[in-house]
Amino acid sequence: MLKIVTVADVWRPSEKTQAFLYDILLIFGGSLFIALFAQMKFLLPFSRVPVTGQTFAVLIIGALLGAKRGSLTVLTYITEGLVGLPVFAMGSGLVVLRGFTGGYIIGFIFAAYIVGLLAEKGWDRRVWTTVLTMVIGNVIIYAFGLAWLTRVPTVKSVFFEGLYPFIPGDLIKITLAAILLPSGWKLLGHYKPSDRTG
Repeated sequence: MLKIVTVADVWRPSEKTQAFLYDILLIFGGSLFIALFAQMKFLLPFSRVPVTGQTFAVLIIGALLGAKRGSLTVLTYITEGLVGLPVFAMGSGLVVLRGFTGGYIIGFIFAAYIVGLLAEKGWDRRVWTTVLTMVIGNVIIYAFGLAWLTRVPTVKSVFFEGLYPFIPGDLIKITLAAILLPSGWKLLGHYKPSDRTG
């Protein structure tokens, strides 16, 4: 019996070894997805924090894969960056994690987990609950990111450098997620969290 609670579970094999390999592939594939969107960046002249597609990728991964796989995907992504792979928006290595964007990156782990948890409860199946899920995920990321920026003495205005410039882009990302996720479930035949025989 295989319980479908996220989009990724629709195709998850019921056999244990195959399911394990499936999850591993999803986690590594998801980390590359985040890395790809991290390279979609726009540098602002008044902020050391770039505008990227990273947050969208993290929240979508959380919703598609669920809490455990989503957060493990982000941890894998961070590990790839720490060992020197150029997956972060601003390069690679510990220097990035200790830099201006470090708080946001750490926040990705918790945001993916909470968004995944809400998706497992069916919040990604309706437009307004998807919007709320994405808002919660963004709030978590900003909570970590802004808290991190407060410890940087050269940052004069935490909100001006780390929040306000990103709100318009976040609204677009939230709208896109609110269209894609519920629509995806409809295309899959209105799957609900129920058991199926695999």
